[in-house]
Amino acid sequence: MSELSDVSAQQQTADIVSDGTPKEEPRPEPRVRRLNITGRRNLFFLLSLIIIIPGIISMFLLGIDFAGGTEFTLSFANHPTVAQVEAAVAAQPVTGSVIQTSAGSFIIRAGLPLTPPQQKAFEDHLAAQPGLGAVDVLQVLEVGPTIAGETIQFALLAVVLASIAILFLLAIRFRNVPGGWRAGFQFGGSALAALLHDVFLLTGIFSIMGKVFGLRIGEIDTLFVTAVLTVVGFSVHDTIVVFDRIRENLRVSQRLSFEQVVNLSIMQTAARSIITSFTVVLVLASILIAGGSTLKGFALALVIGIVSGTYSSIFNAAPLLVVWRRVQPLR
Repeated sequence: MSELSDVSAQQQTADIVSDGTPKEEPRPEPRVRRLNITGRRNLFFLLSLIIIIPGIISMFLLGIDFAGGTEFTLSFANHPTVAQVEAAVAAQPVTGSVIQTSAGSFIIRAGLPLTPPQQKAFEDHLAAQPGLGAVDVLQVLEVGPTIAGETIQFALLAVVLASIAILFLLAIRFRNVPGGWRAGFQFGGSALAALLHDVFLLTGIFSIMGKVFGLRIGEIDTLFVTAVLTVVGFSVHDTIVVFDRIRENLRVSQRLSFEQVVNLSIMQTAARSIITSFTVVLVLASILIAGGSTLKGFALALVIGIVSGTYSSIFNAAPLLVVWRRVQPLR
């Protein structure tokens, strides 16, 4: 017992320095978890290219509104299934796809423009098939090659004009950061690159679904163009949130490098961007699951575009701004 007391006394004596004050034990520094997104930017750029490049290669699939054709909206007396209608359409010399609407009617899209006699023969052939019953023609829509060509031109023109307008608006908005107009165009150009990333990724995925897997939901039509333009606006909004925080931090964080400021700004805004996008995706997922067949492609395009827009604003736009600043440093 006395030996234990002596050891304890020696330890207490060792913990007291010469001036009589207790000696403090060193405390381990707390571990701070930080994601170095800008430092791993090449990995994120590579991931985007892996998805985009195959989509660009397969971008030869064109829907009815782009390639031209004839669309029938029909209802049948015997209320057949989609498989029965598809079998009846497959028996005809004209190839076409079948979509069932929420009202019980069917949208049959023929890949070629049909003359009025050909349309009548198409309808009569369907009526003669067993199990379908009498055919009630609700609507016939013709899209010729001229209209299809104009649709392509207007779609591309809309994306180009929107891109140019966004570039100049962002350049004006961020011209007050260090570097003036040159810095403003760096911000605007990075946001524009992220925007085009989302457009190519969305179009490429739909092209792969339609051409490689033969899914009707992957058709590229005018409703798809509407989804693309919606995604453009959402993507730019998400990128501006990150860029605004970068601008604010540049004013107050003078001791940090530009790359550190960008990474800090990403971490400060990532949670907000992800939560906002997640709530929108939840609503679109409900439309995708419970909505009608005509809205499924539109809802899926918005889901893919919004997820891509959130990804590009965090992992592409801001890191690309760092790369641009390194290539063209501002004084």
